[in-house]
Amino acid sequence: MPVPKYRTSRSKVRMRRSHQAMSALTVSECPHCHEPKLPHRVCPHCGYYNGIEIIAASKKEK
Repeated sequence: MPVPKYRTSRSKVRMRRSHQAMSALTVSECPHCHEPKLPHRVCPHCGYYNGIEIIAASKKEK
């Protein structure tokens, strides 16, 4: 099995790992209830997706 001849420098290790950084979530506004939601998913607040009610929304707590 091959073994590296020389130690990998910090620079090379960090260049290799540079694409692994976490990115912020993309949040969009629901056009029906204007609450924040993840894109391409059913709104957890109103249950609508693409103008169609997918999930029956439960009654909001007062």
